[in-house]
Amino acid sequence: MSVVRDLRVLLRLRDFRRLLTVRLLSQCADGVYQVALATYVVFSPEKQTSPAAIASAMAVLLLPYSVIGPFAGVLLDRWQRRQVFLYGNLLRALFAGVTAVLVLVSVPDWLFYGSALSVTAVNRFVLAGLSAALPRVVDEERLVVANSLSPTAGTLAATVGGGLAFGVRLLADGSDAAVVAFGAVLYLCAALASLRIARTLLGPDPDQVTPRLSTALASTARGLAAGLRHLSERRPAARALTAVGLMRFCYGALLVTVLMLSRYTWSSTESEGLGLLGIAVAASGAGFFAAAVLSPWGVGRFGPFGWMILCSAAAAVLVPALALPFAPGPFLVAAFVLGLITQGAKIATDTVVQTHVDDAYRGRVFSLYDVLFNVAFVAAAGVAALMLPPDGRSPLLVVLVAAGYAGIALLLRGGRSGG
Repeated sequence: MSVVRDLRVLLRLRDFRRLLTVRLLSQCADGVYQVALATYVVFSPEKQTSPAAIASAMAVLLLPYSVIGPFAGVLLDRWQRRQVFLYGNLLRALFAGVTAVLVLVSVPDWLFYGSALSVTAVNRFVLAGLSAALPRVVDEERLVVANSLSPTAGTLAATVGGGLAFGVRLLADGSDAAVVAFGAVLYLCAALASLRIARTLLGPDPDQVTPRLSTALASTARGLAAGLRHLSERRPAARALTAVGLMRFCYGALLVTVLMLSRYTWSSTESEGLGLLGIAVAASGAGFFAAAVLSPWGVGRFGPFGWMILCSAAAAVLVPALALPFAPGPFLVAAFVLGLITQGAKIATDTVVQTHVDDAYRGRVFSLYDVLFNVAFVAAAGVAALMLPPDGRSPLLVVLVAAGYAGIALLLRGGRSGG
C-alpha cells in the first residue's frame, strides 16, 4: 500500500508530471517510428525484403546506442537538460519529416538509412537525459518508486505507439510515409511539452560542469577501459555477461527468421503478415512479463547461474522442437518461451553484476553491458542475413541456434563448477 501511496504523491508533483509527459510523448513517438521503419523495410509491397535489409534496419536502430551511449552522459552533464528535450525532439521531428519524404520518393537506401539513423542517434540523449533529470523533480525518499514508474510507463508508451502505428497505417491505406509523419508530429508534441518545464530546473548546475569537454570525454574513455579491466577480474560477472550476450545473439537470429517467415511463408498478403508479426511480438512480450514474475523465484531456488543454465538448456531443447516445423503456431509458442528465457537470463545477469562488481565500477560495467547487448543483436541479424533464404526457412540456422543455447548451458555449468 505504501507504493500506491507514493505513486499518488508522485503524480501530485507538478514537475514530475511534466517530465513524465515528455517521456511518454517521446517514447510513444519512438514506438511509432520503429514500427514504421520495420514495416517499410520488411513489408512494403514495392520492396523485395531480404535478411540483409533487416540487418541494416537493426543496425540503424541499435548501433547508435552502442556508439553514443557511453559518451552521452558527458554532454548531458554540460547542456541544460530541458534544452536537450526541446531541441532533441525538434531535431527528431525534423529528421522524421525528412524520412517521410524519402519514403515517398525513390532514393538510394543509404540516404534513407542515414536519415533514420539521425533520429535514433538523438534518441540516446533524450532517454539518458530523462533519467538524469528525475532526481531534480522527486525527493530522495520516493526516487526508487519514481525510477520504477517512469521507465515502465515509457516502455508502455512505446508499445502503445507501436499499436498506433499499425492503426495509422491501416487508416492511411498502407502508407509508411504517413506513419513516419505521425511520429514526427508526436516528437513535435514532446518538444512543446518540455517548454512547460522551467529552463534551469533540470540542471546541471553551472558550477558542477567539467571545464573542458575534451577532458570529460577522455575521462569517460579511461573510465570505460578501467571498467573493462575490473570486469576481467570479476569472473562470475564476466561469465554472466558473456552468456547473456550469446543468448541475445540467438534471440536476434530467430527474430530475423520470424520476420522473413511472416513476410513470405506464413502469409499471402502484406496485412496478414503484419498481423502475424504483431502476434509474435505480443507473445514474446508476454514471455518478458512471465520472466519478471518467475525469475525472482528461479534465482532464489537455483541461484542466478543455476537459473541461467535452466533457461539456456530449456531453449536448447525447445527451439528445434518448436521452430523446425516452420509453422506459425509452434513458432508463436517459441516466441513466448524465448521471451521468457532471454529476459529471465538478463534478470539473473543483472543480479550477478550488481553483487560481484564494486559499486565504484558498476555504472561503467552497465554501460559496457548495454553496448554488448545491442552489438550482439545486430551481429545476429548480420549472421542471419548470410544464412537465411528469402522465405526464412533455414533448418541449419535453427540447429546452430539450439547448439548455441546448449553451449551456453555448458559454459555456465563448467564455470560454476570451476569456481
